[in-house]
Amino acid sequence: MIEATVTGLGVVSSCGSTLADYWRAVESGTPRFSPRELPSGRVMTVGSVNDESYLQGLPLPRSAPLDRSGGFAVAAAMAALADAELTLPFANPSRVAVILGNGAGGQTSMEEQYKRLYRENKPKCHPGTVVRAMVSASASWVSMATGAQGPCFVTSSACASATHAIGMALALIRSGQVDVAITGGTEACLTEGTLLAWESMRVVSNGVCRPFAKGRDGLLISEGAGILVLESLAHAEARGQAASIRLAGFASNADAGDIVAPSIKGMTAAMQAALADAGLEPSAVNYVNAHGTGTHANDIAETAAMKAVFSTTKCPPVSSTKSVVGHALGASGGLEAVATVLAMRNAIIPPTASYDQPDPECDLDYVPNYSRKGEIGGALSNSFAFGGLNSTLVFKRS
Repeated sequence: MIEATVTGLGVVSSCGSTLADYWRAVESGTPRFSPRELPSGRVMTVGSVNDESYLQGLPLPRSAPLDRSGGFAVAAAMAALADAELTLPFANPSRVAVILGNGAGGQTSMEEQYKRLYRENKPKCHPGTVVRAMVSASASWVSMATGAQGPCFVTSSACASATHAIGMALALIRSGQVDVAITGGTEACLTEGTLLAWESMRVVSNGVCRPFAKGRDGLLISEGAGILVLESLAHAEARGQAASIRLAGFASNADAGDIVAPSIKGMTAAMQAALADAGLEPSAVNYVNAHGTGTHANDIAETAAMKAVFSTTKCPPVSSTKSVVGHALGASGGLEAVATVLAMRNAIIPPTASYDQPDPECDLDYVPNYSRKGEIGGALSNSFAFGGLNSTLVFKRS
């Protein structure tokens, strides 16, 4: 099966907006959460991008009607292109795709307008509201910032959005339609309405995200963007790019069951299909970056699914980087794919942070609290979303 080489990475996250800062936090298992006081006076723990330096030097007019999620996407995309050593303008812009995942669109912009209408009693919305809020805006802004003129769209599938986007980018490269894809996900949803909506589901932690651990009490919402530059092997080689990590496989499916309850069968099938797509046996996998939300039901189901996938071999080390970065919803798959590739680049398996003690129902090796050195020849990155949407990426070293 045709593979794509991963030549560039870029992030904007609560852990920092450079690859070095992001990896330092992920590798050390140092969570980056902070209190967020809501207009109602409530305080919630979130993974917030507090450093606005990512906005500096964006190749867009200062007056551009840009939602926060769009700004994240452009900044991370520019960083990924720099990491890939791809200079602008592109030699053949029609052969460059922009495929991003975004779960909720311009939530920050919409909440600003709700405040304008219903708290300040103003009669009209800002004229840029529609273009700020539309879910597809982030991909369009990246296209305009970079000059990419190939396929350009957003996948919106809840917490699997970015992973679906990366899978679609791989398909475009495999089909021969494009040579380069800027792909991943972005999300900016730390608004009062969104946070209170998640809290009402009783899946939000009281302050610490402990995936797979006995003391876990839920997830913590975060924001940010994780972007990868994928290239066909021929395109990368023609410009002397010898990146050794490749996106080799992708699969997705639907449970066709419950809107929120996870399915062991669906998770298992997604991982197995992705491995088959990559042409890899389970024994070739040395690391799994789990969906690992820190909720009771997800972690038990994902553990059971991994046991089923690796039933004929020893299950490799597993970690949830959400314990450090938080759950960035539609962007989470992008941030986790970046973490997976960085783990492979650095030959270090990142830990599951804040792990207190084992849960008998979650009895795999979750790399508790401290990273480990180890070559990673093959890795999975999982995203399992509300709506019964399961997706898995397979990375391998060439």
